[in-house]
Amino acid sequence: MKILATDLDRTLLPNGHWECDSEAISMFNELTAKQNVLVVYVTGRNLDLTEKAINEFGVRFPDVLCGDVGTSIRKYRHGAWEFDQGWISHVKHASPRWSASAIREAVAGVEGIREQESEHLNQFKQSYYVDHEKNVQILKEIDELVKGRFDEVIIYSFDSQDGKGLLDFLPASATKQTALEYVAEEFGAAKEDVVFCGDSGNDIFPLTAGFRGVLVRNADEQLVENVKRAMNENADLKVYFAKGGFRGLNGYYTSGVIEGAYHYQIFDGAS
Repeated sequence: MKILATDLDRTLLPNGHWECDSEAISMFNELTAKQNVLVVYVTGRNLDLTEKAINEFGVRFPDVLCGDVGTSIRKYRHGAWEFDQGWISHVKHASPRWSASAIREAVAGVEGIREQESEHLNQFKQSYYVDHEKNVQILKEIDELVKGRFDEVIIYSFDSQDGKGLLDFLPASATKQTALEYVAEEFGAAKEDVVFCGDSGNDIFPLTAGFRGVLVRNADEQLVENVKRAMNENADLKVYFAKGGFRGLNGYYTSGVIEGAYHYQIFDGAS
């Protein structure tokens, strides 16, 4: 089983300021369909926003959607979504101290954060917008209030497109990394048979978890530095940095995903 997993915004989707190859999405759709690849989207988008992206950009429906930063898992079969109830049971069992409401109460007095809209929250995801200029001070205060109390992970990322700091509290067992691990195990795929493509801060975990990683050419500089540091500390990590020039593609967005997939022989044919 070959699994090609990818983040959406500014990884598979050409919605940044870099130039995109107009034919890349149709090439991705065709290659994954013809070569019997299981496609997994691992994204911060919820279901509604994922469907909007599919309609807007013309990317194919995935076989599996790990949405809401990995806190929800759905399969797309026969034109309909099926929610993975087993995932919910797994997370509750693995992170028994998790409580979104308790975290919300714990950080209620922190200045410089604003709770995200209800459609971006769920039972396993408590999220905020952050004043990015004060993020160091804010994150230090949040660590003191929350860290280690709720079986949680605290993930901070920066959206360079609109200048927003983004803060997610998730159960330690419900992240992009653990959701992809769950999917790989379900389909009987070893980690080295799973390729994950990303571009920004919250992709660091699956990129350094033992899957075969791909950074698209437009990846955030901080993520590139963090991944290279992790590779220096762990020689077994495999991450490919798309550079463009492959089959006439420039390496940005979908083109970088295709380049990386060929590099790891997810698609048949010489790289």
